[in-house]
Amino acid sequence: MLGLGAAGLVTAPYLQRGFEAVTGNDPTGLTGLLPNGGGFRYYSVASSVPERGPGDYRLTVDGLVERPAAYTLDALRGLPQSRLVRDVQCVTGWRVPATPFEGVPLSRLLDAAGVRPEARAVRFECFDGAYTESLTLAQARRDDVLVALRMQDRPVSHRHGGPVRLYVAPMYFYKSAKWLSRITLTERVEPGYWERLGYDVDAWVGRSNGRDDAPTA
Repeated sequence: MLGLGAAGLVTAPYLQRGFEAVTGNDPTGLTGLLPNGGGFRYYSVASSVPERGPGDYRLTVDGLVERPAAYTLDALRGLPQSRLVRDVQCVTGWRVPATPFEGVPLSRLLDAAGVRPEARAVRFECFDGAYTESLTLAQARRDDVLVALRMQDRPVSHRHGGPVRLYVAPMYFYKSAKWLSRITLTERVEPGYWERLGYDVDAWVGRSNGRDDAPTA
């Protein structure tokens, strides 16, 4: 029994990486139905997503702002960072406890851009070319909403939406848009990808989508 336990400890990392390699390249999304030893399941609404890094990543902040901006990955890394440790709750039911995220508070980028008085909401676009999300301006300014550069104490991987993703701690994980590329200030909330298919726009964990999960923040 001791020998089998030791063998399991040795081989588990390799088996997990192999599983993630398969699930990370499944355009059907069917592997999202399989259990994952790391707790997360990987979803994408696009058949493929290009990888981006320091040489070609840009995050644009525009719309109803006084000072539009475009941040490189190095520029985002150079800004003051915040760290949150919260449970992650998917609306499909799975939960990953005590997950660390680090990044730039979204409110800092909004303040730097100079939000115009008529702005009431924020729209998020992703470089997968398909996914969008939105928050009210008040939601976007919360301390527990990050433009995340690190997840689980390492840089956000491509599978997890890197190099930069949104993290909205108190809401179901579909609000935390992966592969973030644009932040646009708008006059009103514009329903995102899943909201146009029936999910709640205000996706507070345990208080939306007909679910009673324990709050994550």
